[in-house]
Amino acid sequence: MSTSAISTTCTASMDKAIEFLKQEFRGIRTGRAHAGLVEHLKIDVSSYGSTMELRELATISVPEPSTLLVKPFDPTTLKDIEKGIQTSDLGITPMSDGKAIRLPVPALSGERRQQLVQQIKKMAEAQKIAIRNARRDANKAADAAEKAKSMSEDQAADVKDAVQKLTKKHEGTIDSMLTAKTKELEEV
Repeated sequence: MSTSAISTTCTASMDKAIEFLKQEFRGIRTGRAHAGLVEHLKIDVSSYGSTMELRELATISVPEPSTLLVKPFDPTTLKDIEKGIQTSDLGITPMSDGKAIRLPVPALSGERRQQLVQQIKKMAEAQKIAIRNARRDANKAADAAEKAKSMSEDQAADVKDAVQKLTKKHEGTIDSMLTAKTKELEEV
């Protein structure tokens, strides 16, 4: 494997970890209502015979800062959507008027805020581990290429240095994302 191939593979793996964390953080509830809270909820739709994301079944809007409004494209899926929201771990009780579902987003208690902070720390640490695994794989590939004589010792050392810099950069990005989300959660 060439030096550029090792770097490209490693960068792609690390970028994927960052993207995954962004998606995970979007689903963490803060005190404000936003469509990202529910748009990726998996809803079992019995009439369709499949599981779909809420954003594929309805429009999600924010009429008030503490309320979400879910309007199904197909009125027959209203009960399935309502049931899916109730069984999710959001802690929000849906209120249906027959045509749309209102989701009042309650303010978070201090205890719940701390639980969410711990949860996002675990998520961030899991992605840091994924980044470190990508670094390990890249280092192994460099060692293997050096052993196979397709790369000199100096080139292998340069690849390892570059990979270490990438690791530090991506871990810094995760730390800044974690700090921002923690600050957002602790706002009252």
